[in-house]
Amino acid sequence: MTDDLYRTRLAEATEPFAREHPTVWGSAEDGPFDAEALHDHAERGFTILRDVLAPEELATYQAELQRLTGDASLRGDERVITERGSGEIRSIFAVHRISELIDQLSRDPRLLDRARQLLGSDVYLHQTRINSMPGFRGSGFYWHSDFETWHAEDGMPAPRSVSCSIALTPNFPYNGGLMVMPGSHRTFVPSVGETPEDNHRSSLKEQKVGVPSEEVIAEMAHRHGIDQFTGPAGSALWFDANIMHGSGNNITPFPRSNIFLVFNSVENALQDPFAASSPRPDHIAHREVQPLS
Repeated sequence: MTDDLYRTRLAEATEPFAREHPTVWGSAEDGPFDAEALHDHAERGFTILRDVLAPEELATYQAELQRLTGDASLRGDERVITERGSGEIRSIFAVHRISELIDQLSRDPRLLDRARQLLGSDVYLHQTRINSMPGFRGSGFYWHSDFETWHAEDGMPAPRSVSCSIALTPNFPYNGGLMVMPGSHRTFVPSVGETPEDNHRSSLKEQKVGVPSEEVIAEMAHRHGIDQFTGPAGSALWFDANIMHGSGNNITPFPRSNIFLVFNSVENALQDPFAASSPRPDHIAHREVQPLS
C-alpha cells in the first residue's frame, strides 16, 4: 500500500495541513482549458461553465431524470438513497450503468477532455449519480471534503480526482445550491473518530463521521470566504476532490437536480481503505480501472 500522506479518522484532533499534491496536473496544450482558466482552477479549486448542455440536450436529460426517479423497479435497490424524512429519492448511484444516456455523457469530449487535462492522464469513473433535491423537503449536506471520505473509506491514495456537477434545474442562491470555500482545497482537514461498520448506509443520508469541527469550518470560512454554484440549467461545476463544500436545505418550491460524475486518474487507482475495515460497495466507489474513451 502507498504511504498514507493524509491520515484521518484519528483518536485525537490534529491540525489541518497543506496537501502534498497539485490540483492541476496537465497544461494548456492538453485540452480545452486555456492557461488562465487552469491557473484560476488551481487557485480556487473549482470552475463554473455555462451552457454546457444545449436546450435540446437539457430536455433529454431532464426526461431521463424523471424516468429514473419514477422507475418503480428501482425502489428498494441499494443504489437508491432516499430522503430521511419524506422517503423521496435523493440520489441514484452508479447511474451510468442503468442509463445509456448518462454513460454516453461521461464519455462526451466536452467533459472527458477537461477531466483528462485537469488530472494529466487517462481517467475512469470513480462514482456517478443523479441527485434530486425536491422543493420544500430537500435536505442539504454538512461541510465536508469528498476526498477525506474517498481516502478513508474507499482507499483513494491522493486527491487526483475531479467532480463535474451538471445542473438539470436552475441553481438559485436560495434552493440549496452547493457552497464552496475557494482555495480550501489546498488544505487537508483530518477528522476525529473511527469509521463505523457500514457507515455508508447512514452517511449518504446524513454524514456525521468524517466532517470537520465547527471551529475548523469557521476558521476556513473566515480565511477563504464562501462562493456558491448558481446559474441556469445546463451549467456545470468542476471542483477538486478536496475542496470544502456543503449545501443547505431546500425550503423553496423550486427543486434542484443534477448529474454528478467523478473522474479519477488511472494513476490514482483505489487501494485498501486507509481508515475503514472494508471498502464501500462497488456502486458507490468503482474499483475497476477502465479508462474512458
